[in-house]
Amino acid sequence: MAYRAWLECVRGCGRTYPVDTVVYQCEDCGGLLDVEHDMEQLKRRSPAAWMRLFYERLRTNEWPYGSGVWGKKELVAPWVDNESVVSMYEGHTNLFWAERLGQQLGVPDLWVKLCGNSHTGSFKDLGMTVLVSSVKQMIAAGAPIRAVACASTGDTSAALAAYGAAAGIPTVVLLPRDKVSTGQLVQPIANGAVVLSLDTDFDGCMAIVQRLTKDKSIYLANSMNPLRMEGQKTVGIEMVQQFDWEVPDYVIIPVGNLGNVSAIGKGFLMMRELGLISKLPRLICAQAERANPLYLSYLTGFREFRPVQAQRTLASAIQIGNPVSYERAVKVLREFDGAVEQATEQELAEAAAQADRTGMYTCPHTGVALAVLFKLVERGEIHSDDRVVVVSTAQGLKFTDFKVGYHQNTLSGVESRFANRPIELEASYDAVMHALDRVLAQGGERAR
Repeated sequence: MAYRAWLECVRGCGRTYPVDTVVYQCEDCGGLLDVEHDMEQLKRRSPAAWMRLFYERLRTNEWPYGSGVWGKKELVAPWVDNESVVSMYEGHTNLFWAERLGQQLGVPDLWVKLCGNSHTGSFKDLGMTVLVSSVKQMIAAGAPIRAVACASTGDTSAALAAYGAAAGIPTVVLLPRDKVSTGQLVQPIANGAVVLSLDTDFDGCMAIVQRLTKDKSIYLANSMNPLRMEGQKTVGIEMVQQFDWEVPDYVIIPVGNLGNVSAIGKGFLMMRELGLISKLPRLICAQAERANPLYLSYLTGFREFRPVQAQRTLASAIQIGNPVSYERAVKVLREFDGAVEQATEQELAEAAAQADRTGMYTCPHTGVALAVLFKLVERGEIHSDDRVVVVSTAQGLKFTDFKVGYHQNTLSGVESRFANRPIELEASYDAVMHALDRVLAQGGERAR
């Protein structure tokens, strides 16, 4: 069956567009656009039949359904022909049972969705496979697209460059100079993107790329583009499937440009409408205190929104003061009785280090989400019998400087309480045994 989808204004003005139209905002009212699916058509397949289909496609080699995104193609991007799909079998990321950390917090049913265990090391792969596949199909159909461009704090540029390289489509990335990690900077360089390092912040890069992409031959790849949301919404679908279609009580998401919470919420709403689930989780957005426009708006009940000048934060990928998906995010948070909390630099660094002590290797953005989790538990808002999922957005290996700085106690404004320095010794058996005896006699303090 050929399933229908189209673009529609999120403000409800009624304006729609074909899904392959090069447009990012409603031309009538200026609202953002979302991909809408023909839900009545999708409902012709029973919930049990959808579940069975998705299980059958798990890890299959049948192209392209082995991908965590394309295994749910009918719900994500039914307009893309299989021959146009550009996929690295993204998704299927581990839902990690954070058993030791949960025991320490008194929340034993604590899980971390490791979205960074992906080809380029972040959840951005999920949205980029849909966007680049759609662009490949549009070019094949005659669309005069010369390149795909994005502004980025690191992860979006890495995903765009990789998928563009795989598709043979030129890519352009605008990065704020000296505000992304070395690991993130080298990824688009290695994949052959045109890398423009600008003397501004992410919001400045975003303003320029929006002007660039008014030229319809340069296609916009930021989350302002609704096609990205379709791939990213599979995070929620996948975690519920991993729980045998049971819904967690809380999902905590680190947010910057606000596309991810919009997408994850969309996935849950779609599952509920199709009868795959019967309830919604409470969504919690976690922001760095130094880049907190959504948190400040939340304090007003979302009655006011004022962009901020984002300050330098260890959570560099969410160092965003004027998020483009604000409108979408507020709509989702109201639907989910959502909340927003913030974390200081000390709190996010300490939360990441504490989690690492229990076997994880967390990026600073996941540290923001974990710090917010700690606050909600301490305040009694999350209880011992709640099932909680923290969304980890990126692979910690991309932020080696953050890890080294923490354990060398050189991060500005951060006291490294969990620092673990190497013990430097002479190369002798006696020196080694003496050091081990001394450390192990402390009752394993270093392990705690």
